[in-house]
Amino acid sequence: MKNRLCEMFGIEVPIFAFSHCRDVVVEVSKAGGLGVLGMARMSPERVHEELKWIDEHIDGKPYGIDILNPASFEALGDRKFDPERLFPQAQRDFVKNMLDNAGIPPLPAADAEQIMKAMVNEFTFTPEESARMIDIALEHPIKLIVNALGSPSRELVERAHARGIKVAAMAGAPKHALRHKEVGCDFVIAVGTEAGGHTGTTTSMVLWPRVVDAVAPMPVLGAGGVGRGRQMAAALALGCEGVWCGSVWLKTVESEVTPEIKQKMFEAQSDDAVLTRSVTGKPCRTLRSTFTDAWEKPGAPDTLPAPLQALLWWGQGRTRVERVRAKEFLTYPVGQIVGDMTGETSVRNVVHEMLLELIESKERLDELLN
Repeated sequence: MKNRLCEMFGIEVPIFAFSHCRDVVVEVSKAGGLGVLGMARMSPERVHEELKWIDEHIDGKPYGIDILNPASFEALGDRKFDPERLFPQAQRDFVKNMLDNAGIPPLPAADAEQIMKAMVNEFTFTPEESARMIDIALEHPIKLIVNALGSPSRELVERAHARGIKVAAMAGAPKHALRHKEVGCDFVIAVGTEAGGHTGTTTSMVLWPRVVDAVAPMPVLGAGGVGRGRQMAAALALGCEGVWCGSVWLKTVESEVTPEIKQKMFEAQSDDAVLTRSVTGKPCRTLRSTFTDAWEKPGAPDTLPAPLQALLWWGQGRTRVERVRAKEFLTYPVGQIVGDMTGETSVRNVVHEMLLELIESKERLDELLN
């Protein structure tokens, strides 16, 4: 395929893959697309290790990074481990009682403290922390920086451009896309509500053409509910110049999710991907679980602002749940495409099948229009 995004990065197909797994990033880039490593919840040391590994295995193909730099967040202060300071009593008791009543064993005190300390130190949710991650990433031959929450700063855009690195950002509404354009982004990613992770409430079918029109002639990637060639064809037909996919890679042998979570995804329907604040504190589409359902019931406390809610779930809940593989509590960010994810495959097969179905869609439209 030939379009501006393929030419911009020297790639064969405009399939951009978001993943927390370095193996997925490498395999997508090798298959002709562009892998983008999600760097949330990584220590600076791990960022360097992950990018070094990618450099050694990607055969010189382009790749990018995805950072969290939200416009609003709850500062963690001195980041000392202190659950009573970090979490109000009502929320702490709610999670503890929920898991205790379900028979989920508590963590040993020493393990719980160590886990929470590590999490508090590794969460990258402020401009200062994102800047530190970018400093490390710039030591590697990255070709793209994507801001997942809000617009990047003009300083970051100028700094990246000086090194020949492109910059993009997620948009859940035309007004967000216009802000990204104003600060100098090279393209925007229009994220429909079908997407996994942090997303808005407008569907891809409505959002994509609105963002395309708003920022024209800037290129736009369509995201949210994309995991098949027909969905890629729809994005291209609506004016996008490629697609941004995240959830579909979770079903691959290369992905980072545990076998238990992967199996739960294979059994899920599209409406099992629910939009909730219970996991991160911001609207996040994730796999329905007993944990996510509990926060929607009458009498549940308010969720905490980001990133405190994420720390509450990861540090006080998720670790307990995953240690005993309590299936009903297992959750993971995933989009509504989960209803099509029925079995394990490889990254290369996903790319191949998307392109094959894209070609079939084109042939069908050609036949209809002729």
